[in-house]
Amino acid sequence: MAGIAIENVRKSFGSMTALKELSLNVEDGEFVALLGPSGCGKTTLLRIVAGLETRTSGRILVGGRDVSDLPPRERKLAMVFQNYAVFPHMTVYENIAFGLRMAKADRTKVERQVQRAAGLMHIEHLLGRHPGQLSGGQRQRVAVARALAVEPSVLLMDEPLSNLDALLRMEMRAELKAVLREAGTTTLYVTHDQTEAMGLADRIAVMHGGRIEQLAPPMAVYRTPATVFVGSFVGAPPMNFLRCQAADGAVAIGALKLACPRNSGEIVMGVRAEDLLPATAGTGLPFEVRVVEPLGSHALLTGTAHRQQIRVVYAGERDVSAGETLHLAPIAGRICWMDAADGRAIEGTT
Repeated sequence: MAGIAIENVRKSFGSMTALKELSLNVEDGEFVALLGPSGCGKTTLLRIVAGLETRTSGRILVGGRDVSDLPPRERKLAMVFQNYAVFPHMTVYENIAFGLRMAKADRTKVERQVQRAAGLMHIEHLLGRHPGQLSGGQRQRVAVARALAVEPSVLLMDEPLSNLDALLRMEMRAELKAVLREAGTTTLYVTHDQTEAMGLADRIAVMHGGRIEQLAPPMAVYRTPATVFVGSFVGAPPMNFLRCQAADGAVAIGALKLACPRNSGEIVMGVRAEDLLPATAGTGLPFEVRVVEPLGSHALLTGTAHRQQIRVVYAGERDVSAGETLHLAPIAGRICWMDAADGRAIEGTT
């Protein structure tokens, strides 16, 4: 296997800069997800690593080898696309064997690798069928098996589950994680779905505007976002952000007085919806409930606190109705303080 080193890669399309001197290291056998909204540059970066897109500057190393100017076939990579890209006129066996035959592998190796890859994806019983006889999930398994069969040093995946329905996506996510852990393949995975990134990746690179805003393990990204953007993009619901005025190293909101890392001026308090718990009247932050969404194990409440809209995950025993006023208090140690000017986490407070 091999790691990936992306060094100061920049990509411009005329006057528009898609990637801004971006650097990223993916360790041998590691699974890194590129997570971000449409237009953030994640697919462009993946295509540059694959050799399907040219870079403006910087370089790409795979296993310590500079592949920046090599064509895709010489980079020893495999790629799985969003639209399956299986050959309709070939059987499942022939689809999985395609890359091996292109590499002129002998018949014994082709048989061995096809059976192994099909076994990993649990599609051994489908080898004689054509793609037209398969479901969407089965076709995507074929695409992944074809990539794994050639034993690539690096696997690149571009939103491979986005065309599947929610239940099938969850099933494939679990299978994919188990398969890639067993194979030990270095994986770079593009997605806009935070659930996929959180569930699959060893580390998440959250991208925005052609830059990586944060690179960290999933729970670090969730609990301690590096910027307001990361906190608002990762999490369902997103992190709540309340703009407050600091005075003498503290902020007062409602009946709460909380120590903060600014002596004066505006500061942003970030807190997750599930980290705001009911408090007794007169001791917490007043929260006027506007919308109640029952979600089974809990209710999602949307309302106003400190003249700003926030969301709260409510798991109390009694029912809550729109129009009520609750009092809330954050869990100690779960507050993130952000600079009001640039939206970045204040060092030492997350």
